[in-house]
Amino acid sequence: MNLSELLNSPIGQSVINNVSGQLGMNKKQAASAISIALPVILSGMQRNVQTEQGAQSLNNALNDSRHDGSLLDNLGTLLGGSSQSVSQDGSKILGHIFGANKSAIEQGISQKTGISLQKIGPMLALLAPIVMAYLGKEKRQTNTNAGGLGDLLGGLLGGGQPQRRSGGGLMDMVGGLLDKNRDGNVLDDILGMIK
Repeated sequence: MNLSELLNSPIGQSVINNVSGQLGMNKKQAASAISIALPVILSGMQRNVQTEQGAQSLNNALNDSRHDGSLLDNLGTLLGGSSQSVSQDGSKILGHIFGANKSAIEQGISQKTGISLQKIGPMLALLAPIVMAYLGKEKRQTNTNAGGLGDLLGGLLGGGQPQRRSGGGLMDMVGGLLDKNRDGNVLDDILGMIK
């Protein structure tokens, strides 16, 4: 399953419903913001795994039981209740992924979606643990090690290669929308939007 399939799955619909309810957005706004935020989070991870240290760091995090995919099994209940612990974990994850660029990324997504910055930060903090759980589950199912995380992330993002247009759909569209200079890195383009 790639992320466009995940967004349309019962899990994805649960995430959209909970984000819209918790952050006071309509479902269409939430779906649009999530469809942009997910590839940005994954692209940040993909950028980080380009170094051996970054790949090992993400691999270690994915081996943690909090990111084994079990979060996806009770997502509706978890997000429907108090999501404070999920958000706290998410803020830490975003700090590792984006470092000093975190606020610039939030501003870029806010600017791109037209949704206030006060809603984008909490939305990203809710999404980050879900992305980690999904990635952890995929890592276990495919028996991927630190060296293969770049390929795993690339596959989830739709590969980034024009010839892989067989159903990349949403992720290809979002990647094309955000990756203005077509270098395969949306982060530089999001940061460029706010300069």
